[in-house]
Amino acid sequence: MSQKLWGARFKEDLHPAAKCFSYSLATDYALLSSDVKVSMAHVSMLGKVGLISKQDTKKMIRGLWQILAILKRKDISALMLEVEDIHTLIQETLEKKIGKLAKKLHTARSRNDLVATSTRLYVINKSKALALRITQLQSALLRQAEKNEKVLVPGYTHLQHAQIVLLAHHLLAYVEMFRRDFERVISIRERLSECPLGSGALAGSGLPIDRAYVAKLLGFKRPSANSMDAVSDRDFVIETISHLAILMMHASRLSEDLILWNSSEFRFVTLSDQYSTGSSLMPHKKNPDMLELIKGRTGEAYGHLMSVLTTMKGLPLTYNRDMQADKKPLFEALDLAELTLEVLTGVIGTMDVNKEACQQALQDSFLYATDLLEYLVGQKVAFRDAHDAVGRLVQYALDSHTHLSGLKLVDFQKFSPKFKKDVLDIFEPQASVARKVSSGSTNPKMVKASITKWKKQIKQTSAKLRKSRQFHA
Repeated sequence: MSQKLWGARFKEDLHPAAKCFSYSLATDYALLSSDVKVSMAHVSMLGKVGLISKQDTKKMIRGLWQILAILKRKDISALMLEVEDIHTLIQETLEKKIGKLAKKLHTARSRNDLVATSTRLYVINKSKALALRITQLQSALLRQAEKNEKVLVPGYTHLQHAQIVLLAHHLLAYVEMFRRDFERVISIRERLSECPLGSGALAGSGLPIDRAYVAKLLGFKRPSANSMDAVSDRDFVIETISHLAILMMHASRLSEDLILWNSSEFRFVTLSDQYSTGSSLMPHKKNPDMLELIKGRTGEAYGHLMSVLTTMKGLPLTYNRDMQADKKPLFEALDLAELTLEVLTGVIGTMDVNKEACQQALQDSFLYATDLLEYLVGQKVAFRDAHDAVGRLVQYALDSHTHLSGLKLVDFQKFSPKFKKDVLDIFEPQASVARKVSSGSTNPKMVKASITKWKKQIKQTSAKLRKSRQFHA
């Protein structure tokens, strides 16, 4: 039977149902590497301040490295109702490896400050992988933007034709969205830079420990300032899942655009077989299931956020066992986001753009209504009057069962004498986007410059991320 880290005060063992309800090894096994590394740093500190000998320090650290390798290979499924949590499993395995010396491992610490530190370390390391995934998705979007730099499509508001835009401009909008996600993922590392270890259960330790040394070994900038806050703070969990929920929302919006573009009604893109599935009844079907699943699983990300917020909302200081419920939603949200980014990057990277279908969609001459409005404004017509004139012109074309491009000059002049012969040259897609002069617009020169800028920036960012060290003991 597994020896609990707290069992000496109790006469009876936990009821089997209570074990099933409370044991967390199945979830917190994910903290294995982080927890062992925190323990190595802790042991190093104990040796530095003289709480254990230098010889024992070396033996314990060597033992921790060895059990890390052992436990990474171990099938823990049989232990889930035998061992309470990852901290207990590490302690027991170390005792088997190095004997009674392992009992000194828990000197001057509690599971409260240990798990707070391990979880922070876990999130820090996962955030790097997540940041890299975001840049990979941005790179896939940029490759499609550059490959289809001259392709034009209708831009939509209210899912109705609005104005002509470059397809690349549309894709770059998502590059910008994911830039904000990247910045949020990176920014949380600053707020994760305080090390809780040494806070004990809640009040600190009476032993002469060196918290700053441990913090430095683990890559944190500083020890936490308040021991009670340190062991009870889960803001970083909530903030991380919140960022992931926003990231998933962006992924869901991109997925919906692609689902529409892939439909028979749009046909702007064709998805690869690698990211599509079929129907068990209708042999002709090729469904964008990966994109639909991204949309569906975005709800899971929202649920994870609400779960932790609800758990934390009524907790008094300091640690309460309720907080054990923070890790499952955190781990699942991180894994979901990372896998979503991988799948979405694959979808973007392998899809084909149907240029002919995009061109055909531009036949709607009402897409040029705003160009006509701005033409009149350029002729010194007041904006409101120009808007009314073009609105009436549109209605006239509809009543005449024709398009704006099918009208003659005399028809235009019925609604404003400011229309000249050159108004008939407006109905040309490339000219429409080229007329945009405001910064950040769909003007081809600006879009090209944006692609160039983003390619350089992402290349530098990716290289920097790959070179940056992960936090370690």
